[in-house]
Amino acid sequence: MESSDDEGDPAGTFFTKTSLLLSFLLTACYQPTQTTDELPQWKPETPVAVVEKAPEPAPVKKKPKKKKVYLTFDDGPNKGTRNVLHITRDEGVPVTFFIVGEHAFASTGQHATWDSLRIAEHIELCNHSYTHAHNRYGSFYERPDSVVADFQRAHDSLDLTNAVVRTPGRNIWRIDSIQYTDLKRSAAAADSLQQAGFIVMGWDLEWHYDHKTLSVTHAAEEVVAQIDSVFARGKTRHPDHLVLLAHDQVYHKSVDSFQLRHFLQLLKKKEDYELVLATAYPGANKPLPVDTSRNKAPMLATY
Repeated sequence: MESSDDEGDPAGTFFTKTSLLLSFLLTACYQPTQTTDELPQWKPETPVAVVEKAPEPAPVKKKPKKKKVYLTFDDGPNKGTRNVLHITRDEGVPVTFFIVGEHAFASTGQHATWDSLRIAEHIELCNHSYTHAHNRYGSFYERPDSVVADFQRAHDSLDLTNAVVRTPGRNIWRIDSIQYTDLKRSAAAADSLQQAGFIVMGWDLEWHYDHKTLSVTHAAEEVVAQIDSVFARGKTRHPDHLVLLAHDQVYHKSVDSFQLRHFLQLLKKKEDYELVLATAYPGANKPLPVDTSRNKAPMLATY
């Protein structure tokens, strides 16, 4: 049987209607999405700089303050002075010679030694009076004016350039606030020297010797140990400053010269010590006032 063209296919009609309905619903529900240009652009966060903390600087270690040692030699020029000069020059240490005026002109040999001292570079020359009181100390210090004249004569005749002096036979100090006199009968003379502009330096420790044989009584090691002890006990006139007294004539013989050289070598190994000249002592670096009222130092009486 042929089918009629007017009759529709119910299944096909249903499918067609359903498709149209779905298409309508999809169209109605469709909302256009934003383009990428309309979307907020993502930007990477700015990286936070990480600042590394600088390492703490290592604490600066202060070098320990060195103790000052002043090597001083009295009574030259004499037979032992050249040995002292050569040894201290060889060892490269600064030393101070306290010169007796009369000794510089007493003989041709002593005058030649004096000339050698004057041109030496590692030393300093200071005043130990002109006459050394002729070793009559009691009567010498009883006349303060004559004492001042004696030191002034040495200063002028030796053409010294500093005001540091050492009194013969007496341990006397007149440096700023240091006022010490071992024998009170000498105090007036010491005061007169200070008033005249001289700086009077005594000593903290002496390298003793036998006055008959002119030989040292203590070996080099013992003297170094004594210096250590004086510093440790705080027995110096000025804290951390020690003045050592020695005598030129003691080092005339080779055995004593050896002790001096050995002493210097031991002392140089002490890292906490510094060897310095007398005028480096606190308060000692002052020139002697010039007295324009005179051309020459007054002549001295004979003691």
